[in-house]
Amino acid sequence: MKEVCAIIRMNRINETKRALADAGIPSVTAKKVLGRGTGKVEYLIQPDISTEFEETQNPSECGPKLIPKRMLTIVVPDASKDKVVQTIIKINQTGKSGDGKIFVMPIIDACRVSTGEQGDAAVDEQT
Repeated sequence: MKEVCAIIRMNRINETKRALADAGIPSVTAKKVLGRGTGKVEYLIQPDISTEFEETQNPSECGPKLIPKRMLTIVVPDASKDKVVQTIIKINQTGKSGDGKIFVMPIIDACRVSTGEQGDAAVDEQT
């Protein structure tokens, strides 16, 4: 099993969820996060950057602004990992800095609480 962790733009979350569901991957966990990469950010032309959080407001005191993003976590059988990664890239790739990052990590085991299923059966939507 693999855990796919993706950091994407806030305004791409609904398209990404829809594309993953259409690809047969309906299970996803999402949360709001703040962060930034190494690239230069054009704050004036990114409408999805809010000043809701203190960390996004004043870059002079603590370094560059942190940008609101979404972090998706998806655990899938090994055979589905490439499909998940390619779907996320297809929806989120604009070719500009800030498109996001995808991390893939191994998962030792999983257990579905409602049924007691373990391993791939606990995460595979096809079974």
